This record gives sequence, structure tokens and C-alpha cells, in this order.
Amino acid sequence: MADADIRYARNGGVAIAYQVVGEGDVDLVYVPDFVSNLVYGWEYPPYRDFYLRLARSFRLILFDKRGTGISDHGGQFATLETRMEDLHAVLDAAGSPRPVILSSHEGSGMAVMFAASYPERTRALVLFHAVAKGSGIETEVAQHELARLRDGWGTREWSEELLREGCPSLADDEEARRWFTRSLRVGASPAVAYALNRAHFETDLRGVLPAVRVPTLLLYRSVFEAETTDLASRISGARTMRVTGDDYLEMFLSPDITDEIERFVAGEEAQSVPESVLATVMFTDIVGSTDHAARVGDRAWRDLLERHHTIVRRELSHYRGHERDTAGDGFFATFDGPARAIRAGQAITDGVRTLGLEARIGIHVGECELHDDKLAGLAVVIGARVAANADASEVLVSQTVRDLVAGSGIELTDRGAHELKGIPGSWQLFAVADG
Repeated sequence: MADADIRYARNGGVAIAYQVVGEGDVDLVYVPDFVSNLVYGWEYPPYRDFYLRLARSFRLILFDKRGTGISDHGGQFATLETRMEDLHAVLDAAGSPRPVILSSHEGSGMAVMFAASYPERTRALVLFHAVAKGSGIETEVAQHELARLRDGWGTREWSEELLREGCPSLADDEEARRWFTRSLRVGASPAVAYALNRAHFETDLRGVLPAVRVPTLLLYRSVFEAETTDLASRISGARTMRVTGDDYLEMFLSPDITDEIERFVAGEEAQSVPESVLATVMFTDIVGSTDHAARVGDRAWRDLLERHHTIVRRELSHYRGHERDTAGDGFFATFDGPARAIRAGQAITDGVRTLGLEARIGIHVGECELHDDKLAGLAVVIGARVAANADASEVLVSQTVRDLVAGSGIELTDRGAHELKGIPGSWQLFAVADG
């Protein structure tokens, strides 16, 4: 089974390597830790045994994330939402309509986003050593760790030091040290490894976790109990299970993991049609539309509105947004991820400016209720309120959006805390920098 053919799924021209092993009745896709390599992963006997054990119980789908292993890079570091779409492409290519998603460490951000955004495509979610929030790159610890990684990635000295810190039970095994060093080297380049780790430090999933509505199991070792308890408190109905071992890294050191996943999947309740999904909502509005209409007259205003709508719809289509409603001079649209919504917002403000108009745009990410294929709920209201606070030709986003676009290259300026009409509490908003 280890010699199963490697194939490639494509997302926008970027090739993502994947492999299907085993013939179980239930599909399980493994979203790996920071780096992986489909070819080299089979060459270390403990990992080979772990994969084969999973493949005896499930139809196992393995893949290398964009920029790692034998998958394409894509030209620039991919945002969390793009990597989530890569997973979508792999599942489509593998013919897997509704798998169990198993993830480890950094891969859990992608897994959580997918499960919250596509509950109808997720049978269950199993996370190993996932965190709700990275420590942030501004901390001294993060700065120190990123500097060490930048200078040492791929060297034997740094790799062995990392192994001693994260997996001390293997640190005295020469074969394990050799394998670990090589796995990092063939898993990713120094630049990709740095970008992945930096984004992991910056990402905050706390605004997304309540939107996870699929059966969820959190696996952990004693060293990670506090983080797992915190994560479990943020996902409705999530179960936790401590597994054997005391190390932070490497799932294969807990042979009971496969048994726990089997028991969990066997005991899950059948899912009904999802009543809510995670979505990025965008609201657009023309600044001073009433005055502008009075100035140019009804006929000219209708023509101008038609041209405005054409521009907005063109950019929504280009960035794969979904028009949900149009009222007067404003649009309500949704996206699968916030970075693409921001890019669309920038393109819309630039486009309508050529007509002598200025748009204000608000973007938020949250759990939306589904009613006859229409979206409603507090997240939609918040998105509209964020837009109402935007200045002319400005794209304004919520804190949740800011927390999910790590590594995108999008620059945000803190606009301070705002009271949103009808919404409890104070909300931190951020303006998207021009360009």
C-alpha cells in the first residue's frame, strides 16, 4: 500500500500532491503538521506503520500542503483560506464527498476553517495538539523562535535541538535524528518554513471555533492539556481524549490514536443538514449616493448605478464571491475566506472611483444561519455595521478578519475600538492599506 500512486489535484493551476491508501468504508484525510513529503514520509518505519494502521481502518488520503513536499509553491505564500481550498481540491480529486478530517499542530487551522465553512463535506473533525490562538509574533519568545528557525532550518544542529525540545523520547536515537533532519529538509525550503511558522504565530482561530458544528475529537498528551482544554471550551460538543506519550511532536508515538479515532467515528451521531456555516460577509455602499443622484438627475443616476453594479459584479466574480442581495446602491456578498474578500473590496473601491464614485466596504467573518439557502444572523449584522463605520474609498474589517489573514501580505491599520449599533461590546476595527 505504501507504493500507491501519487497524483495531483489542481487549484487554480497549482498542483497539490496526494495519495490514496487503503479501501476502508470511511474516508479519512490527514492534514499534516508544518511540513511533509509524500515520498519521504514512507521511508521512516514508525511513520510507515502509523499510515498503514490508519489505512487498515479507513480509506486514507494523504497530501503535501502547498509549498511543501512535492506540491507546487504557487509563487507566493498561501493564505489559510487558499490552503483550505487546496484541501477541497484534493477531496474532489480523490472522490471523497465527506471524510473524517484528521490534523496535527499547524495543519489544524486549515482543518478547522474547512469544517466550519463546509460542514456538509465534513463527517467529523479530529485535532491533535491544536491551539485556539498563536502566541503572536510580537512576543519575545516568538521573535526568538523565528530567528532560530530562519538561521538554522535544515541544519543538523538546529534540527536535533528542535527534536530534543519537542520530542525528547527520540532525541537519543541516531536513526530518528537522521530521519527528522532529512524530513525537514525535504519538507520545505527555509523561506516556506519561516512563513508557515510566522503565520501560525499570528493566526487566531477563536472567532472561528464556535462555528464548528461537526462532531469533534481533540487528542492530546499530558504536555498539552491546558491548551486542549481551552480549545474544547470553544467548540460546541467537542470531546477530549488523552493519548499515550509525553512528547509535543509526532503522532506516531501514540499507537492508540487510531483506536480512539475508530471509536469516535463509530459512535458519532448522524448529521442533519447544516443550519449554519462559517462565512466571510461583505457589505458595500456608495458614499453620498442621495446627493449624487440629485446632482446628476434620475436618468444619469440610473445609468451610473448600472455601471457601478457591473464593476461590483465583475470583481465579485473574479474573486469568487457570491452575491447574496442588492438593495439600491449596496451589495451583500459572501466569500469562502477573508483575504479574497479584502482583495475584492480593494478592486471594487478602485473600480467605482473611475466613475467618480466612492464606496465604503465592511468585511467580517462569523457563523451565519442558513434559512432556505439565505444567510442571516449576528455575523451578517456585524458586517453591515462595520461597513457603516468605513470612510469613503475604505475597506474596513473586523478583528476576526485581521486574525485570519496572517501571511497574506495585506497591511492593516488599527482604527481603534468602535461601538456597533445594536451589537453588544466594543469592536476593534482595522482599515486595509491602499495597494
